[in-house]
Amino acid sequence: MKKDIKAAIFLLMISMFAFSGGAFAQDNDDAEVGNTAKGPKYGTDSVKCVMHFSLYREFYKQNNIKDAYPHWKWVLNNCPLISQNVYIDGAKMVSTRIDECKDPVKRNLMIDTLMMVYDQRITYFDREGYVLGRKGVDLYTYQPEKTEQIYQILKKSIELSGNKSDGSSLVYYFRSIIGMVDLQKLEKASIVDGYDQISQIIDFNIKLNQQNAKKLASWENIKGNIESTFEPFATCPDLISIYEKKFTEKPNDVELLKKITNILERKDCVKSDLFFQATENLHKLEPSAQSAYLMGTLNVKKENYGKAIEYVQQAANLFEDNADKIKALELLANINFNQRNYSQARSSALKILQINPSYGKAYILIGDLYAASSSMCADDDLGGKTVFWAAIDKYQKARSVDSSVEAEANSKIAQYAKHYPASGDLFFRDLIEGNSYTVGCWINETTTIRGSK
Repeated sequence: MKKDIKAAIFLLMISMFAFSGGAFAQDNDDAEVGNTAKGPKYGTDSVKCVMHFSLYREFYKQNNIKDAYPHWKWVLNNCPLISQNVYIDGAKMVSTRIDECKDPVKRNLMIDTLMMVYDQRITYFDREGYVLGRKGVDLYTYQPEKTEQIYQILKKSIELSGNKSDGSSLVYYFRSIIGMVDLQKLEKASIVDGYDQISQIIDFNIKLNQQNAKKLASWENIKGNIESTFEPFATCPDLISIYEKKFTEKPNDVELLKKITNILERKDCVKSDLFFQATENLHKLEPSAQSAYLMGTLNVKKENYGKAIEYVQQAANLFEDNADKIKALELLANINFNQRNYSQARSSALKILQINPSYGKAYILIGDLYAASSSMCADDDLGGKTVFWAAIDKYQKARSVDSSVEAEANSKIAQYAKHYPASGDLFFRDLIEGNSYTVGCWINETTTIRGSK
């Protein structure tokens, strides 16, 4: 009874305001000017429009959908431009009525109404990508058998929204792709392509929301959902089988090559020949620091060290970010180290120190290079033992500039100090501990004479 009285008073106030020629008439005129292509904001009867809109909103706020619904429907049909809330609220009200309806015929009619609400919202208020996402998710929820329609709606939504796609839209889009494959309306490769497309959007949003714990957790959950759905299709043999034929047909298709390398790397199928060939072709067509670095690592695994050095050097030159440049130079130094190209390895380590003088690992690496040179620098009349003086200088420098390598540096100092020349050997060669000494060979560094006790 109280609600009825309240509604009656509210209706009387709205009517009095409307007929008093209040400010809203001016708003209506402005709306008509601004929306001539779509119609006047308050329809052809502004008084009734404001009255029904106000009544539906009042009932809706009270969660009285039964009384709100007829007023809302009038607004939808007669003044669809009055507010975007008509469509936001309307979708919720129609969804509630669908959930409560037991009659399958009426229920289907209400689902049609819900779809119409989304279409009309796009017509009058745009945001097509986002609204199609909501439409597709609701259609999947209420009529999952309409696989092809759902797929088309969500496909367009994600094409329009890109990285701004809603998480639930991505989840249901992926399920609709699998459904289309089950109906034999798409090839199995579409599942992999869809996974790749969706994963890139998810990864973008995970990176974007690193400082927002709530959103980050939500996107991580969406990622887990997609991963578990994709799992049955994720075996390396399946992925390679799907893409080998495509690669053979279009070995120079950049977009295809990106898909192949992305998906195979994501699913850890990088040991395959297909991954190597696709990465190599992509680097030739669209060379980048990242592809050069990747080709370097792949050639290391194949023990093609000459090629690996060539590619990693390219990467070091192309990378702009210092951390990436250091990563490439460090790999280059280690490849040369393993190939006993000690001078070239040191050159890369010194370039690292030019970028970051406090990068202790670079000093550790140079020390290791010196220590490894003992057998090839034996012309010092001490059997190559002088290289350990120079090596330990580098380990000491490493721990002085970078506390993170202190334990490793101390361990190496203790290890190689045992190989110092005996004090007696120094005496017979007129070498005095504490004096300077230039280590020759390829090292050519001045160090301090030290002997073992």
